[in-house]
Amino acid sequence: MQIHIRVATQDDVDTLFAIRTSVAQNYLSREQMVDLGITPQVLAYRIQEADCAWIAQVDGQPVAFSMVDLAEGEVFAMFVLQTHENLGLGRKLMAVAEAALFELHDTLFLITDGRDEVRANGFYQRLGWSVVATVEGDDVRYEKSRKR
Repeated sequence: MQIHIRVATQDDVDTLFAIRTSVAQNYLSREQMVDLGITPQVLAYRIQEADCAWIAQVDGQPVAFSMVDLAEGEVFAMFVLQTHENLGLGRKLMAVAEAALFELHDTLFLITDGRDEVRANGFYQRLGWSVVATVEGDDVRYEKSRKR
């Protein structure tokens, strides 16, 4: 099995949406994403502006991605196809995302569903992220600071 992490390009926008809409937890449809302002055009523009998204490929097939908001210091997205979970892809993608953000920020953040049954919470905590606040509904804000 060959794993490769690469910067996403505008040509990957449909792949990002396909991976994002394949998940069981924290699922959003394309229509729900559009309602939130997450459109193919917005993603393509952000990717064109800066290296802000990365794709993990296994044997040449895209199976996971991460995306950041460089200006805000936010990990905006981190998703892995269910068929490729537990291969360390999320950890690798988070390392790349964090490195890009720590070049510009001392403290990073992300927002996710804070319910106990959402596995992402354990994942983020194992990577050194800490819950600092409850935000809208069941969502929580995690932060991680640069090690000094």
